[in-house]
Amino acid sequence: MIIRCANLDLDINEPRVMGILNVTPDSFSDGGMFIKPSDAVNHAVRMVDEGAAIIDVGGESTRPGAQSVSLQQELDRVIPIIKALSSKLSVPISIDTSKPEVMREAAAAGAGMINDVCALSVDGAIEAASESMLPVCLMHMQGKPRSMQQQPQYDDVVADVSDFLQQRVRACVAAGIPAQRILLDPGFGFGKTLQHNMLLLQNLESLTALGYPLLAGLSRKSMIGRILDEREADQRLYGSLAAAVIAAMKGASILRVHDVRATVDAIRVTTAVMNQ
Repeated sequence: MIIRCANLDLDINEPRVMGILNVTPDSFSDGGMFIKPSDAVNHAVRMVDEGAAIIDVGGESTRPGAQSVSLQQELDRVIPIIKALSSKLSVPISIDTSKPEVMREAAAAGAGMINDVCALSVDGAIEAASESMLPVCLMHMQGKPRSMQQQPQYDDVVADVSDFLQQRVRACVAAGIPAQRILLDPGFGFGKTLQHNMLLLQNLESLTALGYPLLAGLSRKSMIGRILDEREADQRLYGSLAAAVIAAMKGASILRVHDVRATVDAIRVTTAVMNQ
């Protein structure tokens, strides 16, 4: 399958790696590391050299407890970076945002995909995404980043996430977004306990069976730290690789990660075995 991202193609006939570029001071793992535009651009170039097939630029942290940022602050963080990268990179750039104004400005600046943790539920977002004619990734989240980890509950987490994503797909199609431009993300760590996350990963095939490319964001997340005796974010590489391999084997098309080279190698081996 080929996803057209503005003027670039993203080939997901095999699992691909999305490199994370957070231009924020407070992201849970790399907050503050790439605030300086030159550092952000250099890091993106490095991730592409390491094998990233798409770069995801975000200007507002969505970690548990994160505070919201103003529209202008988010624009000031991400738009110059997207403009700089669009002339340097040979791979698509994704904008990680829930604000319709940021979606529009990012598309005009050269972004090729919209990645929204709110699944285009913010007022005006679904219209902005439709007008952009870009592919969209719809993520499941229970609650809001500030409070989402305060006792999340589900009747059946896999069924509930699946139902939500299907509802959002129907809303997008009704708003004029073609089904072939839609990707789904179960939202690991977004309003979910460790048990919820593990059940989702264990049953990921039921989400890939919905017929849309699936993005899995497991890199360095707290679920990995919990499994590994509360290990800190910068000590979760090997656990993250294991989770990425499991997700790829269960049908995920895109792995959203911090550690690009290591994940690319792990997924290449996984894919080689799966294709025998």
